[in-house]
Amino acid sequence: MEYQRIRNLLFRLDPETAHHAVELLLELATFLPPLLHLLEKRFLVQEEILSQELFGRTFPNPIGLAAGFDKNGTMAPSLHALGFGFVEVGTITPRPQIGNPRPRLFRYPRYRALQNAMGFNNDGADVIAARLRRLRSRSFPLGVNIGKNKETPPDQTLHDYRLLIQLFAPLADYLVVNLSSPNTPGLRDLQNERFIRELFTMASDLTDTPILLKIAPDLSPQQAVDLCALAIESGGAGIIATNTSTDYSLLPGARSFGGISGAPIRERSFQIFEAIAKELFGKGILVSVGGIESAQEVYRRILAGASLVQLLTPFIYGGPPLVRTMNQELAALLRQDGYATIQDAIGAKR
Repeated sequence: MEYQRIRNLLFRLDPETAHHAVELLLELATFLPPLLHLLEKRFLVQEEILSQELFGRTFPNPIGLAAGFDKNGTMAPSLHALGFGFVEVGTITPRPQIGNPRPRLFRYPRYRALQNAMGFNNDGADVIAARLRRLRSRSFPLGVNIGKNKETPPDQTLHDYRLLIQLFAPLADYLVVNLSSPNTPGLRDLQNERFIRELFTMASDLTDTPILLKIAPDLSPQQAVDLCALAIESGGAGIIATNTSTDYSLLPGARSFGGISGAPIRERSFQIFEAIAKELFGKGILVSVGGIESAQEVYRRILAGASLVQLLTPFIYGGPPLVRTMNQELAALLRQDGYATIQDAIGAKR
């Protein structure tokens, strides 16, 4: 009930204005360790049955915050304290970027959905890297999501990713190559065999930090499997499936631009993830995203092969209590089915 009252106040504001207000508060909280400790005690579920070792780090629970919420790396410790087992920041571009014209973020409360056309607005690689350096002693896993600048010509795109990988590999537990946002012109065109092979081959030569590919839900299952398999064969450590959707028929009243997230893309996201898991389970770490708003849905993705899941839109609607409840109920589901650890359940029903 407490978060519902806060949400009702925030929802009186323009979505982006509300986000900036929350960002200011959570950034302030990062400088108040006693407050973070109190938040952790209330919201962060740390049960042994949910814990696993990935990328050389302990993930206290499998529910993470997807990229797009903490674009500038200002809130990560606070977001961990609010219940997330790991936090992914970004998408970060080499140069600062203001993104697309406003309005560019829209709520659909009736459908528990969002639609965004943000366009990789961020403070740029140098500024954000300086912030993340201050988090080197952090106690939680951190991912960094990277993407090209809007104005970068196609023949310079690999240079953008090279710069970002070199800068952020020492600061992150894993990196994510974002080729699937619908809000940067031409970006999804990079979801092709030639570019993925070149990119991941280059990345393997640059760093040992795990690098994952994030794909769109609007590919066919076979296209998604083929591209993801190529990324793994070329040195990728795993796959994140999926980003937002441009199938506007999924959301009544949707705008004709940007990407849809939340409940309307649940089944589309799962269909793509399931196809990938059938082919690539055991060959890389699989992360499932898209319309996950209950412990039962987390469990379905885990049984299908997900080591981790991520939320964003459900967090907007349900807040920290939702993340806590999902983790508590997930632990109960695992015990109910006789699993001693979450690792035993991952991929059990592929």
